[in-house]
Amino acid sequence: MDQRISFITLAVRDLGASRRFYIDGLGWEPCLEQSGEVLMFEVGERLILSLWDVDAFTAEVGQAPGGGVPPITLAHNLATTEGVDRVLDHARAAGAAQVTDAVQRDWGGYSGYFVDPDGFRWEICHNPSEIGQKVLP
Repeated sequence: MDQRISFITLAVRDLGASRRFYIDGLGWEPCLEQSGEVLMFEVGERLILSLWDVDAFTAEVGQAPGGGVPPITLAHNLATTEGVDRVLDHARAAGAAQVTDAVQRDWGGYSGYFVDPDGFRWEICHNPSEIGQKVLP
């Protein structure tokens, strides 16, 4: 198996709310949209973020996701701390359920978080390390 990830799939409770947040609010362009079932976004070279309606997800996977805080974060790395603040402000304006202002982190970076309509946490960060530079466009 190659060392890579092709799709990140998240089960969402309300695909319409996700659509409004990601497309209308954040301004993302879907690469595939099947009404009521799935939204897909090209989020990197050979990487797709797939938002599936929870019922369609359960029908395919066989088990509904559990409650509580999802044990995953999605991270968006930027070249500057100012970029981090701009994205967090954009998420706030888009109606993010919760936005945590960015702070300087012990690991050397600068990051804050926002929560999408289904409780998935996005870390918006500036990671100045070599690995952080590797993922910048």
